[in-house]
Amino acid sequence: MNTKSTNETFDLAIIGAGSAAKAAAMEARRQGRSVVMIERGHPGGTCLNVGCVPSKHLLAAAAARAGAHSSRFPGITSSAGPVDLASLIADKDAFISELRERDHVQGTAQAGITLRRGTASFSGADDTGVSLNLSSDDGQTGKITARHVLIATGAQPFVPPIPGIGTVDYLTSSTSMSIRELPATIIVVGANAISLEQAQLFSRLGTKVTVIEVADRIAPFEDPAISAALREALEAEDIEIMTAANLTQVQPDDAGILATVETSGTTIRIRAKRILIATGRRPVTDELELDTVGVTVGTRGEVIVDEHLRTSHPRIWAAGDVTGHPQFVYVAATQGTTAVSNAFGEEFCAMDYTVLPRVTFISPSVASVGLTPAIAAAAGQPFETRELPLAFVPRALINRKTSGVLKLISDPATGRLLGAHMVGEEAGEVITSATYALASGLTVQQLATTWAPFLTMAEALRIAAQMPPATQN
Repeated sequence: MNTKSTNETFDLAIIGAGSAAKAAAMEARRQGRSVVMIERGHPGGTCLNVGCVPSKHLLAAAAARAGAHSSRFPGITSSAGPVDLASLIADKDAFISELRERDHVQGTAQAGITLRRGTASFSGADDTGVSLNLSSDDGQTGKITARHVLIATGAQPFVPPIPGIGTVDYLTSSTSMSIRELPATIIVVGANAISLEQAQLFSRLGTKVTVIEVADRIAPFEDPAISAALREALEAEDIEIMTAANLTQVQPDDAGILATVETSGTTIRIRAKRILIATGRRPVTDELELDTVGVTVGTRGEVIVDEHLRTSHPRIWAAGDVTGHPQFVYVAATQGTTAVSNAFGEEFCAMDYTVLPRVTFISPSVASVGLTPAIAAAAGQPFETRELPLAFVPRALINRKTSGVLKLISDPATGRLLGAHMVGEEAGEVITSATYALASGLTVQQLATTWAPFLTMAEALRIAAQMPPATQN
């Protein structure tokens, strides 16, 4: 193989080519800076390639099949046959490839951003710049020098040390959406956002799903009322859920997988064709040689940054999932832009996560923003709550999708909205409206008297705000 060495200089070098990296690169180009992005995998990062985009694509397909099986309205009969998973995955892959080429290859080039394919590691840094070693996919080696470097390497699935897990062909959230054959049965380990999306995806495609969660409830970071309503809805779809359950052993079996679970002092053995480990994601910092430049990492491997997204080295920054901050694509993109603004600007600005919404895209969907009662109580913040079952929302009644609840948290002294949490149809859209209300400092009294179009799910905010408080602390 012919190899050659190159030496290049840029204003900004970015390790990674995902959402944080792309936003940072575009901001740097807007300022007229020279930029290189170095990517060892596929451009586009987790969200495009193995995260939000493919999961929502497949969830939409699964929802279409589930709708065909539904009999909500008399006089309408529909059905759905078995799923050709190979065709579905091929369609998903083609869609992602098109987006990747358009937005992250051609779009990057059109913006004047240099894209290098390969692995980068730090080789040194001083007061004037930072040096990186580059090992390219095409066999080239070289050195890149930049005034500033942004670490945007993202995160990867975390697989806990379950006894026997190495003896089976387990799936993760990064590989589960690429299999070509639909398993008859699957065990999903974990019951947070990613795992619940995967569980419902497989269930609606025709797989018998068992969810195992070590916490005492699913969606453990949500309000208990939200978790309870969500569990009821998922179990109604024949998804088996085991909480306060500890997976203690995994081994190969004639059927595929034999899992041993301890729950309530009882040992249960579960057989399934496949097992999916969806217990969170950890930052990717391997091969970066961070010690060379004195960049500090935390106990989970996250790159430690200050409020301005600067690391322990003044010319090295980090953004996105690698920082250990909330793993949302919109957080990553905003962090990337902010880091570049701080690196090349005269005044620093800080990220504000106070009113940060989140959505789990299952059906019924789950969305939250602001304080829960538990968080408010821990912070010593007085609060009152209002809970609205969606059976009292006209749009939900008409759609015949009344499963779920909307919960508002407010300050009893001022009436200021502190939080909003929902499980139900279009929860993400409703919570987006609630996010604007929180960011604007609205009170529940103002919500109760603000116009809301009839027969919209967002009208639930106004209806809930008109209710008397159910609890007060």
